[in-house]
Amino acid sequence: MKFSARNQVKGTIKAIHEGAINTEVVIEIAPGVELISIITKSSAHALELAVGKTAYAVIKASNVMVAVD
Repeated sequence: MKFSARNQVKGTIKAIHEGAINTEVVIEIAPGVELISIITKSSAHALELAVGKTAYAVIKASNVMVAVD
């Protein structure tokens, strides 16, 4: 598997919350650290996602904003 996106984070699917159209996928990338992605329901089914399965969060963005208090 190769991607042009440089930000690829491996983790384990912790939870899947399926809605009418979209599915929220929670990927634990380290103990207590989670990334959450919203993908289409059809994509979730095509990827055969399941809790406990290894997955990659692939982040491709032209801008990444940083904020502080």
